[in-house]
Amino acid sequence: MSALPAADAKETFRRVKRHFSPALAVAGKFTGQGAVEAFAEHCRVVLSDGRSVLDFGSYAVALLGHRHPDVVAAVRDRLDVMTTSTRTVQSPVPPLAAQTLTEYLGGGLDRVFFGCGGADAVEVSVKLARMATGRMTVVAVQGAFHGKTLGALALTDNPRFKKGIEPLLQGVVHVSPDDPEAVANAVREHDVAAVIFEPVQAENGVRLLDEAVLARWCEDAHAAGALVIADEIQVGLRRCGPRSVSLDAGLPVDAVLLGKPLGGGVVPVSAAVCNDKLYAPLLSDPLLHTATFSGHPLGTAVIPVALEAIERQAGNGERVEAALREGLQALREQYPDALVEVRGRGLLWGMDFRSPEMAGEVLTGLAQLGLVVSPCISRPTTIRLLPPIVAGDQEIKEALSLLGEAVARAAAI
Repeated sequence: MSALPAADAKETFRRVKRHFSPALAVAGKFTGQGAVEAFAEHCRVVLSDGRSVLDFGSYAVALLGHRHPDVVAAVRDRLDVMTTSTRTVQSPVPPLAAQTLTEYLGGGLDRVFFGCGGADAVEVSVKLARMATGRMTVVAVQGAFHGKTLGALALTDNPRFKKGIEPLLQGVVHVSPDDPEAVANAVREHDVAAVIFEPVQAENGVRLLDEAVLARWCEDAHAAGALVIADEIQVGLRRCGPRSVSLDAGLPVDAVLLGKPLGGGVVPVSAAVCNDKLYAPLLSDPLLHTATFSGHPLGTAVIPVALEAIERQAGNGERVEAALREGLQALREQYPDALVEVRGRGLLWGMDFRSPEMAGEVLTGLAQLGLVVSPCISRPTTIRLLPPIVAGDQEIKEALSLLGEAVARAAAI
């Protein structure tokens, strides 16, 4: 695809500044080096000035890369049939997606609520847990990120996003991720409806929670009659290896929340996949929680196709993980004073730098060199790498080379 006229980029930034935020315009100019997105395919994004950049970011959405042909074809097929739903006559598309998704996770969690974004899944799961148990307290984890809607924001552990709008949802307790006794103590002190955790805290700098601690939390929660919700919106669907991190670890959770890559990188869709106990309020009255675009045909039509495409690439994902692990550790050893730690699992990696300024210098270098990554807004010293599961050897080699150059530049300052 040819470059777009420079005026188009300038007009885009003018509109962003006028209708959204001047700060977003500045940030967009920085990350795109004055250009805007024009075209995308596979692992690459072509910008308005003709440059091609490698996308290892997109906040975990582009697991299958951009415009995966099977996913795009599923959307096109649906466009030729029926693009929306009457919401009174039943559509066959969402039930098929729900069946495919529950079978994909191995059965046991057989009830599904579809949303458009991750916060939708968080909101409904907590709402159902409170209604199912008749209790109000929800236990979340320090460092958690579950979204920025008013309900989900109470679970998110970052005061930056809460300033000026508190009080939020009441009855939320945050516990240490390293304390096996945390839930046992919480259920003694509070009437706990649910425990919610991310098995890998992506926004918190890619922090892997101890599975033994999580297992103890599940045991103590269930013993007290509370429910357990695993938020895998960013880390599930083979982003961190297995289909579900929690279920693969044998954790007896009552719900797994999914999103981001669930729409194949093409359409926005999320899901709260629950057992009957958590979903019980909607079994009694399906109108207790509804949304106009829940189970939207365009979104749910791609789910079976996206899951199948992800599974075909599972082996490649393991190769990408191995190559990244080796390359990032070598980079850490080469620049120990700049790159202080590397953490990750599967296709989610965090690079911790000496200071926010150092991380900023690396981001500047990557923007100039042409590698898209995802910063951690909660941890400014950390940069996230989220490679597509379809990435090939050449893309991995290029990404590591660009990272090495950016770190070298920052370390030399």
